[in-house]
Amino acid sequence: MAKTDRAGTDWLAQCSIQPAAVRRAWAADSLATLRSDAWRVVEADLLHSVDAMRPLFRAGALGPLLVSTERRRAWWLTALDAEDHLDDIPALTIRPARWPLLCPQVGHSAYGCAWLEAPDGTGKLTDPIALGAAFGPSSTLSAEAFR
Repeated sequence: MAKTDRAGTDWLAQCSIQPAAVRRAWAADSLATLRSDAWRVVEADLLHSVDAMRPLFRAGALGPLLVSTERRRAWWLTALDAEDHLDDIPALTIRPARWPLLCPQVGHSAYGCAWLEAPDGTGKLTDPIALGAAFGPSSTLSAEAFR
């Protein structure tokens, strides 16, 4: 495992309310159920999320992004106050605190899930204000991503 993958994997496990269970699931090459008080999960359409990555990256606001190709969904890890900034954006679903995020360890994929933007171990999250701008009504993203 690469050094940055290990740092991201360690950070994810440490943020979990059950780090030992997370590590056991990953040791079995399975998805782990992460529940955390360190972030909020914001769910969106996969294609729209891929489109949103470029402006978020340019703004320095891109944080961890988990995707499922089978479900065509994406899950952004954002700040705990994400709901304050995103609750009026129909393309985004803000999951409650400790929502069970099923994910592989960094650098691995399982059951169609993988980190498109991996946690780097620093605790950096996607900025919810920038995420809202990327998905909001004035977004420059293609309207087709909403269909």
